[in-house]
Amino acid sequence: MKPNDDNGRLPTSERPFRVLILSGSERRQYNCPGVDSKSRALMLRMADRLPQDWEIDYEDLGNVYGRARIQSCNACVSTSMALCCWPCNCYEKGDSTEPDLMWNLDLYARLDLADAWAIIGPHNWYGPTSNLKLMFDRLVCANGGNPKEALIDHKNPEQAMALETAPEWEELSVNHLEGRTAAFFCYDDAGANEIGRDGRPRKLRHKQWFDPDREPFDDPRDAYRPLVWQCRYSGVEVPDGLWTNARSGEGRPYSEDQAEDMIHEDAFMQAFDGWTDRFATVVAAKGKAEPGRWRAFGYEPPGHRWADAKLKWRELRMRTGHAPEGSSPRIQDELGLNEDAVLSPAKSDGERLRGS
Repeated sequence: MKPNDDNGRLPTSERPFRVLILSGSERRQYNCPGVDSKSRALMLRMADRLPQDWEIDYEDLGNVYGRARIQSCNACVSTSMALCCWPCNCYEKGDSTEPDLMWNLDLYARLDLADAWAIIGPHNWYGPTSNLKLMFDRLVCANGGNPKEALIDHKNPEQAMALETAPEWEELSVNHLEGRTAAFFCYDDAGANEIGRDGRPRKLRHKQWFDPDREPFDDPRDAYRPLVWQCRYSGVEVPDGLWTNARSGEGRPYSEDQAEDMIHEDAFMQAFDGWTDRFATVVAAKGKAEPGRWRAFGYEPPGHRWADAKLKWRELRMRTGHAPEGSSPRIQDELGLNEDAVLSPAKSDGERLRGS
């Protein structure tokens, strides 16, 4: 059945089971590629194959021209875990300055509402797609992020660094999506028609620089290993049987390896359908996930104009070399570590080096 977000307010025992399927390819026919991805076709196939008494939510993360993209993580957590807020408060829904697809599509709430996630995507250079990597980077806040931004005046680094060592932090810093299940179906083409008989790229002139025996992994599913282990680290179960890879289009030019070609590859489609069926069996047996104490679903970001004004004043002082007394930026500035007291932070280091 179609998802009804209002069911998220019901007791767990009374709401339907819910899954979220994500297509992780960047390709959409409404941008430069001009053609939809195989992962979109697989996402829709999976939605049709799963039990129809479940709430089946899905989203294609592909790049649509003129639509917001998933903004990158700002790595607040590396300053302090308490500066990394749950759900992410680096960006906001509907913001025109830094539009963010994670917020515009309510992905934090939809991940929270789902009992299980199914993630489908191709290999991009021995790893997951950029969009999936961006999304998972932005889920660092689910792993112990601060659910009470008021305690740090929205985004004050010094207050966050103090909170991280305060007694109350232990209770606040939890895995906010723990208990759910994630499944990964990734696929590759073994280099399509670009690989020669020696296992090296045909176009490569310096053949000695590429040793096919030393490629990053033997099992191609390991391209998604970082995402799998991020889930496990955060209390989201990834059963080994629900993490798989299949191959499509090996030896063919990319133009002959589209979704309409893929559906005629019996071994590939059987692998995908088998993964879908295993997913349905495993997550049904496991059952529903209880919501966390601090939910992304139903979250209403508080206003922070006054906090923004104070942070702007902090920034202006740093630009002139007057960071807050005792702060990390002040110490780094005094030690000459970063040379980052500049009047125009948007101006690149390359421009400054060239005197432009």
